[in-house]
Amino acid sequence: MVISLKDAFKLAGVTIISFCAVFVCTFFISYYMDAAAIADKITDPQAQALYDAQMATATFVSCLCGGFLGLIAVVTLVFYINLYIRRNAYALGLFKALGYPNARIACAFWVFGLSVLLGAALGFGCGYAFAPAVYDALTIGALPRIEVSFHPELLVLLVILPAAVFSALSVACAFFALRRPTLELIRGKSERVKAVKRVRADRERGFLAEVFIKTTFGRKGIAFFVAFACFCFSAMVQMGASTLELDTGYMMGAIMLIIGVVLAVTVLIMATTTLVNSNAKNVAMMKTFGYNTRECVFAVLGGFHIYALIGFAVGTAYQYGLMTLMVNIVFKDVAMMPDYSFNAPVMLITFAAFIVFYEACTFAFGYALSKVPLKAVMLEN
Repeated sequence: MVISLKDAFKLAGVTIISFCAVFVCTFFISYYMDAAAIADKITDPQAQALYDAQMATATFVSCLCGGFLGLIAVVTLVFYINLYIRRNAYALGLFKALGYPNARIACAFWVFGLSVLLGAALGFGCGYAFAPAVYDALTIGALPRIEVSFHPELLVLLVILPAAVFSALSVACAFFALRRPTLELIRGKSERVKAVKRVRADRERGFLAEVFIKTTFGRKGIAFFVAFACFCFSAMVQMGASTLELDTGYMMGAIMLIIGVVLAVTVLIMATTTLVNSNAKNVAMMKTFGYNTRECVFAVLGGFHIYALIGFAVGTAYQYGLMTLMVNIVFKDVAMMPDYSFNAPVMLITFAAFIVFYEACTFAFGYALSKVPLKAVMLEN
């Protein structure tokens, strides 16, 4: 089995998520390891409290960022593998019919782990490139300056090991997904059974309402990624602004803001592209029945505004809880740390930017849907 460049390109979301996770973890874990070497040189009580707070921050952020983004990368990878198997079910069924065992077919999926290797390697390199500036931003108050040192073990921990784990995960996920009967893969039996079960519902509801409900509530994976994209935008943008409010330097705030926007754009494009591609033929057929473009776009994309708003709300609550935890627990013994409270103006500005961002994406993909030609339907098998 050969995975095309087009299929590899669809894993760009996994690559970018891996990049962001490893990028942040690289300079924070490196800082922790380099700072641990000078622990015995700190004698001033105030400097010791600040040192302990910075070490706790490095540990907390590395675990939170690495663990959370790692989990999202796993979900994204599993989602794409299942999507690939559904789209190529006929070819995979033929391989099984020719006598290829599931294990042999699944082993070809190890290449999906290369997307993690690429993202992790780029994140590791960029993390070390940015490390001197990050070290300077973390060196505040009476803390001594810490020099950046290269740690080969981080290369294994953050690049080689994740790539190996994700390759093994790809193979395992494909193996379990391929346990469906061969004829079911070739015929697409499960999809047809679902379609038959919905015939009565189609008759009882209007056609547009049925498309709206089926798309909005039947695509749980897409809904998750839309909510997560808006969560990233809300949490990281507001958190970046909060670091400026706490006078912790522009560097960390800028990094958080950029990572949040990049993750939001990447995941939202990934989710919406999948949704548009899976509904392109339906929209083309709807247009032939006389429905206008606005009705078609709303039926496919309109319902996901609900998940977007939920993601934004959860992101707002998450960043407030996290910043409160950092200030009141991690930095509680640092005298120079100012009080932190919920910043309503920043939330409102972020919400306005979020509306512009999300509606721009909706408009762009709605326009792409409106340009689907009838030929796309006529050529369907």
